[in-house]
Amino acid sequence: MRFRIIAVGKVRESYIEQSLDDFRNRITPYHSLEEITVKAADGSHPQKAMSSEAERVLNHVAAPDHLWLLERTGHQISSEELAGKLADLALRGVSRLTLVVAGTYGAGATLRERAQFLWSLSKLTLLHEWTRALVLEQLYRATKIARNEPYHH
Repeated sequence: MRFRIIAVGKVRESYIEQSLDDFRNRITPYHSLEEITVKAADGSHPQKAMSSEAERVLNHVAAPDHLWLLERTGHQISSEELAGKLADLALRGVSRLTLVVAGTYGAGATLRERAQFLWSLSKLTLLHEWTRALVLEQLYRATKIARNEPYHH
């Protein structure tokens, strides 16, 4: 399966970028990975920011794309459940999964409506930069689980 991550805003911290690089290197022997960064909106009007960021993200999403949105009000799943969901997508013929990490204020309504799955990593509010790293780590972990390879205990 090919993974595509569309994220709002640049990664500003070098230690987070190092984590991303580590998991990019780990996952690419197993899966194709594409990352797209869209510009974050001016935060002076949160609703307007969410709407314009959603539009920027959706400009990169085609009609047949299978899209998961990282959303704190979404469904929390275990790593094993993630591995199962990814396997199920593959069995259904989904060859590319697009995962979206929204900006500081969250996802606009059009983006939420477009998503086939709302995935919450935690009830905690996380920096969207950390979310990117955690998504890559969990995709890698799910891959190792599915292949019955060491990494997950």
